[in-house]
Amino acid sequence: MPDAQNHLYLVDGSSYIFRAYHRLPPLTNRHGTPAGAVYGYTAMLWKLAAGLEKADGPTHMAVILDASSQTHRNEMYDQYKANRPPPPEDLVPQFPLIRVATRAFSIPCIEEEGLEADDIIACYVKVAAAAGWKVTIVSSDKDLMQLVEDGKVDMLDTMNDRRIGVAEVVEKFGVGPEKVGDVLALMGDSVDNVPGVPGIGPKTASQLIQHYGDLETVLASVGEITKPKLKQNLTEHAEAARLSRELVRLVCDAPLPEPLESLALRGIPPEPLKAFLEDQGFKSLLNRLTGGGGATGVPGSAGIAATTSTASAPQGIEKEKISVDRSAYETVVDEESLDRWIAEARHKGYVAIDTETDCVDCVIARLVGVSLATEPNKACYVPIGHVGADLLSDAPKQLPADLVLSRLKPLLEDESVLKIGHNLKYDWVMFAKAGIDLKPYDDTLVMSFDLDAGRSGHGLDELAKTWFDHECIAFKTVCGTGQKQITFDKVALNDATEYAAEDADICLRLWLKLKPRLAREGTSQVYQSVDRPLVAAVGRMELEGIKVDRNYLAKLSGTFSEEIGRLEGRIYETAQGPFTIGSPQQLGQVLFERLGLKGGRKGKSGQYSTDVTELERLAGEGVECARLVLEWRQLTKLKSTYTDALQAQINPNTRRVHTSYSLSGAQTGRLSSTEPNLQNIPIRTEIGRQIRDAFIAEDGHVLMSADYSQIELRLAAVMADVPQLKEAFRAGEDIHAMTAEELFGTVDRETRGRAKTVNFAILYGISSWGLAGRLGVAREEGKAIIERYFERFPGIRTYIDETLAFAREHGFTRTLFGRKTHFPNIRASNPNFRAGAERAAINAPIQGTSADLIKRAMSRITAALGEAGLSDVRMLLQVHDELLFEVPQGKEEAAAAVVRAVMSKAAEPAMTLDVPLDVEVGWGANWGAAH
Repeated sequence: MPDAQNHLYLVDGSSYIFRAYHRLPPLTNRHGTPAGAVYGYTAMLWKLAAGLEKADGPTHMAVILDASSQTHRNEMYDQYKANRPPPPEDLVPQFPLIRVATRAFSIPCIEEEGLEADDIIACYVKVAAAAGWKVTIVSSDKDLMQLVEDGKVDMLDTMNDRRIGVAEVVEKFGVGPEKVGDVLALMGDSVDNVPGVPGIGPKTASQLIQHYGDLETVLASVGEITKPKLKQNLTEHAEAARLSRELVRLVCDAPLPEPLESLALRGIPPEPLKAFLEDQGFKSLLNRLTGGGGATGVPGSAGIAATTSTASAPQGIEKEKISVDRSAYETVVDEESLDRWIAEARHKGYVAIDTETDCVDCVIARLVGVSLATEPNKACYVPIGHVGADLLSDAPKQLPADLVLSRLKPLLEDESVLKIGHNLKYDWVMFAKAGIDLKPYDDTLVMSFDLDAGRSGHGLDELAKTWFDHECIAFKTVCGTGQKQITFDKVALNDATEYAAEDADICLRLWLKLKPRLAREGTSQVYQSVDRPLVAAVGRMELEGIKVDRNYLAKLSGTFSEEIGRLEGRIYETAQGPFTIGSPQQLGQVLFERLGLKGGRKGKSGQYSTDVTELERLAGEGVECARLVLEWRQLTKLKSTYTDALQAQINPNTRRVHTSYSLSGAQTGRLSSTEPNLQNIPIRTEIGRQIRDAFIAEDGHVLMSADYSQIELRLAAVMADVPQLKEAFRAGEDIHAMTAEELFGTVDRETRGRAKTVNFAILYGISSWGLAGRLGVAREEGKAIIERYFERFPGIRTYIDETLAFAREHGFTRTLFGRKTHFPNIRASNPNFRAGAERAAINAPIQGTSADLIKRAMSRITAALGEAGLSDVRMLLQVHDELLFEVPQGKEEAAAAVVRAVMSKAAEPAMTLDVPLDVEVGWGANWGAAH
C-alpha cells in the first residue's frame, strides 16, 4: 500500500478512560479490583480497532497517554491544572490495567515524560501529515482542534459518531483551526486553569480574533475597542492572555517516541487478548472473541464478573472476606429507637460514629445526620437535617436536631465509652460546634497511617477494599456528579441510611482489624502519644482560625502588581526586548539564542530548560536577566497564591481564615495544610515576612510564635551520634560556623552559607551532582565536599549506611518514637525510583522524629496553659517547626514560659535527648512581627 493511503489513528487515551469511567456503573474484575473503566475502555477500543477492515479505516494506530502531571506548562505557570481534582479513588488502580488492555490488542501505547498526550499527538500529526498520510485524532478535545487540516487531519468523536473537520471547527469557534489557539487564549479554560482574560467568553473571543486576526493584534489594538470594561480587562490582563497563548500552544517538534512505521495495524492476535479477558473475567467480551460473535459490537456490562477481590494488603497480614448486609441497617426516627442504640453503645463500651453534612468544609458545614455501629452489620443512621429533594417536597420524618444532640452528648462525652471514627477530626469539629466534647476516641485513619504510611492510601473506601474485599457505596452513587449532584441533606433516607451506616460499620470492622496490629508491630507509642491526641488539638485549631487583614492584603497585592510591572520593564531591558516572561519557550530563546548564553540544555520537547535550577545557575554567573526572572516568578506566585487568594478565603461569619490540616498528608508524619496552604510561605525572605504581616491578632491580643531552632540538625546529631555536633549544640555554638571551619578551614559569610547548605542537603541524601548544583561548583568539587563532610563527621556516613540497610531489608524506616514510613521502591529495579526512595529513607527518621516532637508538644500545650491559668491563650497554626498562638496582652511572658517548657521537653518521659531542644519565642501585633 503506498504511503499516500496510510491512515493513522491517534487515540486520546485519557478521553477514552474518563468517558468509560463515567459511562458504566462501578464494576470489579474477577480479582475484585475496580474495573468499570477498564471494561468500557476495552469495548470502545475493540470497536475502533475493528474498523481497520473498512476502506477508510486505520492502517496505523496508537493510544496516547499522559505519563505524568508535570510538564513545561507547570514551569511556565504553577497554577496550570491546579484546580483539577485528583482522579476518583476507584479509578486510580485502573490506569495500569488500561495500559495492559491496550497492549493486549497489540496496539502501541505511547507516553513520554515531560509531554502531555496532546503534545505527543501533535508531534505525530505533523510528521505523518508531512509524509502524506491521512490522520484521524480520536477525540473531541477542543485543544486538539488546532491540528485539524483540510484533507489531511480530522477528528473522530466516537461518543457522537461524528467527524470533525475544518468546517466543524469553524462552526464551533468562528475561526479556522490555525486561530483556535488565539481564541482559547482569550477565553481561558477553568478546567485546566488557563487564566485567559476575565469577562471574555467564547463568543467575544471569537469575534475579536475574527476582526483582528490574532491575539497580539488584539492586544496591540486595544485603543480601538469602545466597550470600557472589555478594554480595561484586555489592558490589565494582557500578560495573562499571552501566558494563556503559550499554555494552549501544542508542542509539535519533539522527537517521536516510536517511529511511524511501528504503529502499523496487522490485525488483532487473539491469544494476548484472550489471556487478558480471561484474567479480568470479562465474560461477554470473551464470548464474543471465542464464540464467533465478532469483534465489532460494543458488549454490554453484564458480562463482567462482579466478584470479590484479593486486593493487596500489607505482606504477611491476613485479609478477611466479609459480608455486608445493608438491609440490616436501621433508620432511627423515634426517641425509643435512639435510646435503644445509646444503651447498646454503653453496654458495649465502644461505638463507631460518623457524621453526614451538607458540605466538606467542617467550619461552615451543617450537620445532617449521625451514624452509629456497635457490631459488624449492626448499624443505624439518625437523620436530623434532611430537607425535601426540591422546593415542592416536604422534609422526611426525623427527630429534631436539638433533641438528638442532647441525648447523644452524655454518650459522646462518657469516658467509659470509646468512640471510634475514621478521619475523626472532621466529626470532632462538627460535634464541638454543637457543644459536645468528644472523648475518648480512636481514629482508624490515623491507625492506618501509623501502620502503613507509604504503602497505600488511608481513605475508608480504599481500606475497605484492601482489608475486606468490600466495595463501599460511592458518594456519587447517592449524590450524583456534576451539575446534577445534590447535597447529602437532599438524599432519600433509605439511601442515606445505607451509605452512612455502612461507613460506621466498616469503620468498626477496621478498628477490630487494625487495633491489635499497633502493639504487635511496635506502633502503639506513636499512635497513643503522638498522633491520636492530635485529632482534638488540630480540630480545635481549625475551628479557631486566624484573623487576616483584608485591606492590608489588597494594598500588598497592589504593591506586588507595581513591583511585577517594574521587574518586567527591567527584564525587557536586560533581555534586549520584550517577550512573554511566563513562557519557558520564549525565555529559553532569549537566554540562549538572543543573548547567546552558554550551557543551555534542551528537554524532550525541544525547548531549552528554564527551571529554577537553570536560572539559579545563570544568576550565580551574574546573568541579571535570570536573577530578575526568578524574582518575577516568586512575586507572581505569591501574589496569586496568597495576597489575592487569601482575601477570598476569609470566612464571612468569623472574619478569619480556617486552614484544613491533614493528619495523613505527608508520609513522614508532618502535618500538611490546604485551603489555604500555609506551609509554603517563604520564611526568611522580606516578601515572605510581608505576607506574614497580613496575619494579625484580635484587638487586645498579640500573636506569639514558638519555633524549634535547627531541630533536624539536633536530631541528626543524636541519631547519628556525632560528638562534635552534640557538643556544639550543648555549648550553644553556631553549628553552621563550626561546619564551615571543619569543611573549609575558615569562617566567613560565604563559607558559613555554604556549610548551612551542606548541613541540610546531606540529611536529604543529596548526590554530588545535586550538591554541586546548589553550591554552583563543579561536580567533582561537590563530591569532594561530601567526602570531607563524612571524614569530619563519620557518624553521619554510618547513619546513612545503616538506615539504608535497614530500609532495604525491612522496607521501612522508624523514628525515635516508632513511626514507620514504608518505601515500596527501595528495592525497585528502576534506578530512578530506587534512588528517590533511598533519598527519602535517609531523611525520614529525622524529619519524622521532628514531626513527632512538635505533635507531642501540640497535644500537651492546651492543658498546660489551662493549668497555668492561661486558658484564654489559643493555639492557631502549626507550620513545620513553628507554632503560632493568640495571647491576651499582658500575658505574653507567662504564655511564652509555658510553651517553651512544653516544647523543650516534648520527648519526655518517653526518652531524654542528649542535646537541648531550643525554642525561639517572640510576639507582636502580627505574625511577621512575632519573629
